[in-house]
Amino acid sequence: QVQLVESGGGLVQAGGSLRLSCAASASGSISSINVMGWYRQAPGKQRELVALITRGGSTNVADSVKGRFTISRDNAKNTVYLQMNSLAPEDTAVYYCNAKRVAYGMDYWGKGTLVTVSS
Repeated sequence: QVQLVESGGGLVQAGGSLRLSCAASASGSISSINVMGWYRQAPGKQRELVALITRGGSTNVADSVKGRFTISRDNAKNTVYLQMNSLAPEDTAVYYCNAKRVAYGMDYWGKGTLVTVSS
């Protein structure tokens, strides 16, 4: 089992910045967590990918946040970060941390952290 604990959400004005963190812990081998990242879900909308990063550092970033959001990962700390700059009201959502054990076809989710961007 994998536990994900998110932090860093909050209220910010448009144009501002926030940094999300997600720390992973596991009862089994944590090195089997290949991919970590972030999804978000705005009110009345489906959950969508924000950014993912592999253990090796390869990234997949949604077009809607490219150039504004940066994902990074500290493998030693089993932590993934999302630096969010130039935030806009449409970025308002609950942001969920995600971890994948690709070899086992398993996904794990954090409880989510709310990001609210005021205009």
